[in-house]
Amino acid sequence: MPRVLVVDDDATVAEVVDRYLRNAGFDVDRAADGPAALRAAEATAPDLVVLDLMLPGLDGIEVCRRLRERAPVPVIMLTARGEEADRIAGLECGADDYVTKPFSPRELTLRVRSVLRRASEPSPAGSGVLRAGTLVIDAAARTATRHGVPLGLTVREFDLLVFLLRHPGRALTRAELLEQVWGWTYGDPSTVTVHIRRLREKIEDDPTAPRLLVTVWGVGYRYDPPGAADPDPARGPLATDA
Repeated sequence: MPRVLVVDDDATVAEVVDRYLRNAGFDVDRAADGPAALRAAEATAPDLVVLDLMLPGLDGIEVCRRLRERAPVPVIMLTARGEEADRIAGLECGADDYVTKPFSPRELTLRVRSVLRRASEPSPAGSGVLRAGTLVIDAAARTATRHGVPLGLTVREFDLLVFLLRHPGRALTRAELLEQVWGWTYGDPSTVTVHIRRLREKIEDDPTAPRLLVTVWGVGYRYDPPGAADPDPARGPLATDA
């Protein structure tokens, strides 16, 4: 059974999440602060971490960063407030998803299932090897390298990159990407924006002047294959900011 590490200093929240996840068939470990979370992750190698943003010792942002340095374990961040800055902070540190408190334990369980399913299955965009210059992605094996060096992509970053590469030259809206990659029929568009920014930092020669993942004003984003002709102006002006 998949093992989930639940990290929250609120004992009541942790207990409720623990109970719902166990009822759904998961093994669950718990930690109440940042240092304990890192020790537990090292000892048990969880398949996914449910991580509160506000923690004693080390906050969730720092814990997430350290977890991502060790291994590409999926992380779902719990944010205590609905402010956009909190959500973006969680995504930028490498979290694959977030849930805002107060939340439905049933919804969180569904999010856990969704992230784990995407982490264990081949990319929903299909299998095969994709190439973009020195970037090589094996969709079936879920591996990505650039200049022969493995890229530390999160589950969502990988799926987003594969989906974009399988639709070259097509302007894709944030709403479409949320639905196709995240499986959300509604959601915060900044989720896509942050993931595009993180991908650019990992695959572009100059993330401030992207050539592969470009912004289409008023629409969303587009993948332009290396060496492709200048884009058709009719498809929309380009921008280098997210």
